Amino acid sequence: MISPTIHPNFSSLLSIFDAELLLQRLNELDSEKTCSSSENLADPLTRYTSIKDRLTGVILLEYPLAENNEQAITDWLIQLFNALFVNQRVILVRGTGEPEYFPAQNNQPARIEFAHGFFASALHEISHFCVAGQQRRLLPDFGYWYAPDGRSAAQQQAFERVEIKPQALECLFTLACGRPFQVSQDNLFADFDTSESTFAQDVYQQVKTYIAKPHTLPADAKTLLQALLTSYTMN
Repeated sequence: MISPTIHPNFSSLLSIFDAELLLQRLNELDSEKTCSSSENLADPLTRYTSIKDRLTGVILLEYPLAENNEQAITDWLIQLFNALFVNQRVILVRGTGEPEYFPAQNNQPARIEFAHGFFASALHEISHFCVAGQQRRLLPDFGYWYAPDGRSAAQQQAFERVEIKPQALECLFTLACGRPFQVSQDNLFADFDTSESTFAQDVYQQVKTYIAKPHTLPADAKTLLQALLTSYTMN
């Protein structure tokens, strides 16, 4: 049993060596999928290379520099995501308020709006998109309920249960950008004891599972992670 007092070190999960191994495995999975498919699907890394070539002068997610270039790497992420998923009728959009997902309608693509233009928020909302199945993608905010900060203990437990996989994906995306990751329990104003929560450890274990078994990643998460890791290991 994992002690709730342990604070996992997420940064230790993906060294450069680990990133290269994970990328190699994702490339192998992609090759296996391509070989087994009768359709002539575009290679995600070909789309990645295309968008990378168009972003001249942008620091490609190298953490020491990206920290001072937040808008540029956020712009890069928006263009990268929109290029990778152009055939899925979905776009990533810099929002000015709270995050929200709008399904496609009236010949307009679905929109993933992330909070206040923050890079971390973009990765978080993308993670929810990757986890959501096709039916949930037809619903506003993927059909999830949201109770604001100040939730009851039961509401907090429900929140944490549905956040494990999205935040595990967010962690992988964040580490693949060379940035540190912190879990978010989104409960600054909780009026109950949160010290027994195992949420951080649950997310940590899910990340480890995804790294050890990348075939269990959602398909769209594989595509984005493949592109991010390619950038990360090139820098």
